[in-house]
Amino acid sequence: MLTSRWHQGPAGDSLGGRAAANDVGSGMHGRRNGPVIVSVTDFTGDAYRDMPGIARRGFVLRRRWPHLDGAVGMWLWVAPLARRCGAVSVWTGRRALVDFVRLPEHVAIMDRYRERGTTRSVIREYESFDAARIRQDAEAWLMSDDRHRAARGAPRRRG
Repeated sequence: MLTSRWHQGPAGDSLGGRAAANDVGSGMHGRRNGPVIVSVTDFTGDAYRDMPGIARRGFVLRRRWPHLDGAVGMWLWVAPLARRCGAVSVWTGRRALVDFVRLPEHVAIMDRYRERGTTRSVIREYESFDAARIRQDAEAWLMSDDRHRAARGAPRRRG
């Protein structure tokens, strides 16, 4: 799985310059005071030919990130051989997440690709922002999917 660097949102300012300057992989242990909502999305496309368009639209949508109220930060991720991509986004609250989901650009991506694959997501609440823990939890959830294990050649779970 390939991940983008951390993209800080306007609500991530309480983390200080470390959030923008560092990456979880380089040891960032930033914490934001107060609870956060984390959304992890996982889209598996039916066809490889759709993946470049999805990625392109995702990067265009990411340009809005610095201007989204309640956005703490996010990572984009992709597993190209498994035709999977998505995001791990951190929000100050559910209202901010809902406002993002309703953005015309987000609705357009979902409308265009909804029938061209499978989307799954999870929303988790954390007492405070802990980038390393959030990323570890998100990756564990993403790796728990049977389709990912199948793409790696691991046996599928039964039952």
